Amino acid sequence: MLVITGTFRLAATALDAARPAMAAMVQASRMEAGCLHYSYGADVLDPGLIHVTEHWADRASLEAHWAAAHIKAWRGAWAELDIGERDLTLFDTDAGTPC
Repeated sequence: MLVITGTFRLAATALDAARPAMAAMVQASRMEAGCLHYSYGADVLDPGLIHVTEHWADRASLEAHWAAAHIKAWRGAWAELDIGERDLTLFDTDAGTPC
């Protein structure tokens, strides 16, 4: 399993404007083959900081995601939504153990 975790930042005042684009990205990603989990979450203490968590079955699924039309549209909206300071890390791991 591949896990991507990290953050991106947008202006705190832009969160409401960005929410529809973020929701569309999450919904489309969750429907992709090999997507096990995909979520964005606003940090409760740092306005404008968005946490990203993705779980993918394999590299082929992730690469298909990166080539998908909805991710291209999402990336195309970054300038308008003032999205920046991306800090994401990819981990190759097992399925984990509940704790």
